[in-house]
Amino acid sequence: MKSTSSTSSLKRLRKVLLEHYLRTHRDLPWRRTRDPWSIWVSEIMLQQTQVKTVVPRYQAFLDQFPTVEALAAVEEAVVCEAWAGLGFYRRARNLHKAAGVVMTQWGGVVPETVVELELLPGVGRYTAGAVASIAFGQEAPLVDGNVIRVFARLFALPGRSDDPKLVKRAWELAEKMVAGERPGDWNQALMEHGATLCTPHAPTCPLCPLRKQCAGYKTGEPAQFPATARQPKKQNMSVAFGWAASEEGVWLEQRALEGLWPGLWELPSGQAESEEAARTLLEKKLGGALGPEIATVKHTLSHRNVVARVYEIRGDKGSVSFKKGERVVEPLKAPLTSLAKKAIVAALA
Repeated sequence: MKSTSSTSSLKRLRKVLLEHYLRTHRDLPWRRTRDPWSIWVSEIMLQQTQVKTVVPRYQAFLDQFPTVEALAAVEEAVVCEAWAGLGFYRRARNLHKAAGVVMTQWGGVVPETVVELELLPGVGRYTAGAVASIAFGQEAPLVDGNVIRVFARLFALPGRSDDPKLVKRAWELAEKMVAGERPGDWNQALMEHGATLCTPHAPTCPLCPLRKQCAGYKTGEPAQFPATARQPKKQNMSVAFGWAASEEGVWLEQRALEGLWPGLWELPSGQAESEEAARTLLEKKLGGALGPEIATVKHTLSHRNVVARVYEIRGDKGSVSFKKGERVVEPLKAPLTSLAKKAIVAALA
């Protein structure tokens, strides 16, 4: 389409949106720094996690791990505990691995180029573009769901949001439009626009500085761009938790570093597709029958619908020697999985 390839029209769009961003952008903590490590951390945290969830966790994480060296020096389980509540723990594990690579191959200095950044575990084309442009001022493009949506509406581009042709076109546009002054601010302007005005279901077109140039707006139905991606069917999962409490606290165990919620703590558990199978697994782990059910909670993950039931553990766990990865602790002060926290609150009620 000529409208998406005209250099002059793209430059005008860029100028208008960049100026709007500089006047109106949200004051977020990672926008107050040009420190590459801090920016890298923020970009990893923001992947598939809402800004409102990241804001209160960002500074606490950097206080604990203020440098690449500080993160690389601890065990993976410590990083996962510090990541508790942010979800998608593979991001934390990859960040830890990448920090080790930066220490061994780059002397603790975050690499500047997209090519070098993409060599790090967990750093794809988007994250590399974000760090290179925001921290180092490079004309490096980036594309995420927000950017795809903004471009699809601006130019009335056909296809679902996950259509390879649409994604490719978005990258082409991003590469053209990042060229110019303040490439880091430009990339943030695109993402900010998609997050605050050009939102998925109810775009705030009357406030949009680009509406006069927006082909999607001119159709009268901008929200039809892009078409919704197909959503995979969620699987059902049942979890059985065991409850053994004493004056000292509640018996918890640490999850493995593989699978869901790696390295975090929870009540002793068994998980399966059915309630009966989950309970059987837990009884086998504990070496005895469980008592009555004392609480039930529901929990939603991106790919699973979870029902967790809490059962009394028969006998006195307090008289048993704990294995590595087990402890009795005041429960809500532990680095818990989100599901375990919900189950413990229900059991204490």
